[in-house]
Amino acid sequence: MGKLEAKIPHGPLSEKWTNYKAHQNLVNPSNKRRLDIIVVGTGLAGAAAAASFGELGFNVKAFGIHDSPRRAHSIAAQGGINAAKNYPNDGDSIFRLFYDTIKGGDYRAREANVYRLAEVSNDIIDQCVAQGVPFAREYGGLLDNRSFGGAQVSRTFYARGQTGQQLLLGAYSALSKEIGKGTVKMYTRRDLLELVIVDGRARGVIMRNLITGEIERHAAHAVVLATGGYGNVFFLSTNAMASNGSAVWKAYKKGAFFGNPSFTQIHPTCIPVHGDYQSKLTLMSESLRNDGRIWVPKYAEDAEKIRKGTMKPTELSEERRDYYLERRYPAFGNLVPRDVASRAAKERCDAGFGVGTTGLAVYLDFAESIKRLGKHVIEARYGNLFQMYEKIVDENPYETPMMIYPAVHYTMGGLWVDYELQTTIPGLFAAGEANFSDHGANRLGASALMQGLSDGYFVLPYTVQNYLADQISVPAFKTDLPEFEKAENDTKATIQRLLSINGKNTVDSYHRKLGLIMWDFVGMARNKEGLKKAITMIQELKVDFWKNVKVPGKNEMVNPELEKALRVVDFIELGELMARDALDREESCGGHFREEYQTPEGEALRDDVNFTYVSAWEHKGDDAEPALHKEPLVFEFIEVKQRNYK
Repeated sequence: MGKLEAKIPHGPLSEKWTNYKAHQNLVNPSNKRRLDIIVVGTGLAGAAAAASFGELGFNVKAFGIHDSPRRAHSIAAQGGINAAKNYPNDGDSIFRLFYDTIKGGDYRAREANVYRLAEVSNDIIDQCVAQGVPFAREYGGLLDNRSFGGAQVSRTFYARGQTGQQLLLGAYSALSKEIGKGTVKMYTRRDLLELVIVDGRARGVIMRNLITGEIERHAAHAVVLATGGYGNVFFLSTNAMASNGSAVWKAYKKGAFFGNPSFTQIHPTCIPVHGDYQSKLTLMSESLRNDGRIWVPKYAEDAEKIRKGTMKPTELSEERRDYYLERRYPAFGNLVPRDVASRAAKERCDAGFGVGTTGLAVYLDFAESIKRLGKHVIEARYGNLFQMYEKIVDENPYETPMMIYPAVHYTMGGLWVDYELQTTIPGLFAAGEANFSDHGANRLGASALMQGLSDGYFVLPYTVQNYLADQISVPAFKTDLPEFEKAENDTKATIQRLLSINGKNTVDSYHRKLGLIMWDFVGMARNKEGLKKAITMIQELKVDFWKNVKVPGKNEMVNPELEKALRVVDFIELGELMARDALDREESCGGHFREEYQTPEGEALRDDVNFTYVSAWEHKGDDAEPALHKEPLVFEFIEVKQRNYK
């Protein structure tokens, strides 16, 4: 464990992946049957990987936190999936998709990985069409495309406003076929409590059955984590309540390096916070920015009237409206990348032009598009999103502009992986949002689905096989090894400790406090003072938690409070690492915005001389400071320059 070797293949950018595949080690069909792979997580990356391994002939154990893989949080991705098919013939190419992704991530991603992502994107569309995913089609019957932030071409394939759900059903059907064949054994309602390492390699997991509380041991030749992101460290985010960072955090504490933990994406189009009793936030798809125009009142007195309810937004004349994205970024307008759109909304609201009862909202207005295209066209494109908005806000967005405000969405950080998606622990792979990914400091919209399916269908089947090629003589592992014994006893001790504290505060009260610290000091804008304060406050919160938390019930039952307590323990520690990483990175880039480092116009100011690297943190013990390792990012094929969307 240790050294950061990215293992990038030689040769020109467009040939690296081809060269890798031409020279990788293979496992023949009869030997595949002798090898076991564990896949944790059954969203897009996990379901795609498990189905692919099963089809290849490996023995797969797949674990999901829900009662069915269909409920994985990938279903919540609404707007679409990117691919460089260039069906609209508007100038797209694999290189342009690669370039937009690198630029969108503010030049903080690894060139070779991003190019591979762009390269295999086209295969994903073919695979999904073959599975029967009902992508939208244009009048001639070809697949339709729409545009998304950070691109000047239309490359986003979509299935109305439910793309993630339809893609997941495709992956689920492929997975179900393998479960039926017996190559994949599916374990539902399981929660990963510990990773098991034998002789320096990942060889198994300790799971808790969420229904019975039973602690289980499972062994394999390799382990894949595809458990999503850690946005719920902020308490309020667009993530489902079950989304958590525990699996990657357990891996980090076992020696896997954590890459870029502070890179969090704030999504610009969320339904604003509306009270103290919310448990999550709802995302309005970025696809809406194709036809919706974003604005606030031009004059503070109009904004004040709207906030008090004495004036309706529809009563405000055009010349009294400020379409601020179109004003500031004429070339991209409402389709600037997410980090740029989010900061611009915050800036307007902070300056006193925000709307809604709290003043923390801006308008997303469809009046012009409805007039231009007709209500029926807008309904066909976004109908289910409009319905969802009306249910939550109780306003008809066809008649009154939607209100939106930025919220925590996706995490670009995650387990550090090399070109093969292998962590610093041999035999442990991370896929999808669980790895530090191909998105740099900011993910472009419609790229999460692309990355999850790319990793699962088209990358891991090669790289995991390459790793397993010299493992064919290793017999199947028994779970009676001392390493499994110790891992199980450690997890039982933690559970017992939590149940025996019997303090006076609920788990949720600690999670909410952590979320406020994170949002206030490690959120959309960060500074040295605030980050130092956050680290101290989080450390104090941790001490208080272990003294005063109350976890009712016992382990041998369905116990959501215990589940939450195990999560919050990890979130508190992860929050501290995020603040440390943000403090170390003395520059602004993508979603990481340090107030001390900005251009005169208020844009992110990178420091390419000192910070063109991936920060990879190594755990050094519970009470010790983590060690920072740096993977330099070398750009051979593109010119690194200040991002400009004007």
